[in-house]
Amino acid sequence: MLSDPWVGEPILATAVVPWTDRLEFDEPAFCAEVRAIASGLTKHIYIFGTAGEGYAVTDAQFDRIAASFLTCAQGCGARPMLGVISLSLGTVIERIERGRAMGFREFQISLPSWGALNDRELDRFFAETCGRFSDCSFLHYNLARSRRLLGGSEYRRLAAAHPNLVAVKASLSDPAQVRDLVESVPRITFYLTEFGYVEARRIGPCGLLISLASVHPGRAREFVRGDDALRTACVDDFRVMVAALQQAAKGSFHIDGGFDKMLFRVNHPEFPLRMLPPYQGPSEEQFQQFKAALPDRWKT
Repeated sequence: MLSDPWVGEPILATAVVPWTDRLEFDEPAFCAEVRAIASGLTKHIYIFGTAGEGYAVTDAQFDRIAASFLTCAQGCGARPMLGVISLSLGTVIERIERGRAMGFREFQISLPSWGALNDRELDRFFAETCGRFSDCSFLHYNLARSRRLLGGSEYRRLAAAHPNLVAVKASLSDPAQVRDLVESVPRITFYLTEFGYVEARRIGPCGLLISLASVHPGRAREFVRGDDALRTACVDDFRVMVAALQQAAKGSFHIDGGFDKMLFRVNHPEFPLRMLPPYQGPSEEQFQQFKAALPDRWKT
């Protein structure tokens, strides 16, 4: 189960999808990425979040990449989680079914974003995912893009109804929102990105949804294992990184995957930056600009 911790505080990482110059799945580069994450950072890896372009892949791409991921993850002892994003609940169910048939038992789900779900619709969504697949574990991706950001009260109700809702990931950093989540359901593992993680660790156990810190795996592990003073000292560095990413983008790209591909490429210079159209990814010049602006202690 997702709630079973690895040694030390858990780190959850994404494997983004590399595309060839013909916009075909680059399987060798992808498997090398999964192995690099598993050996150098964490064995707790997922695909097809927003950074992993889970919103953009066709069913054929979904099946091929998911099967490749499962094989690669099993080969390097990683713990694979399959993300499912769609405006259609029927498609979400079908993709969970296909992933389950492949051998996945851990899934990441996001609310449909066409319109904000009301409470009855929210309960129906979780009944048709967590409730339908009781032998699987689920992580909910709690993001504003889905038009409804869940708080502690919603998770208490959902967790009571679905014991297999075992984790949540979010990019929140507001102290009040972080506390509301982390204190809501002790059995749920909450994964927060770096700024929220610093706040959450002052409250209790949680996981790191790694993003910026992935540019230096060794330093990232120190960030997780260190004390509050060390983590707080890293915050200024993370602010520098965010500013560097924004400056490099300059309005030319804005999709999560473009930023996450730059982060991974810092240590893997051959990794492609392409995004599936119509979305635009970063250029080589933009990547080099970002890399040059990294704080010294996060340069490898």
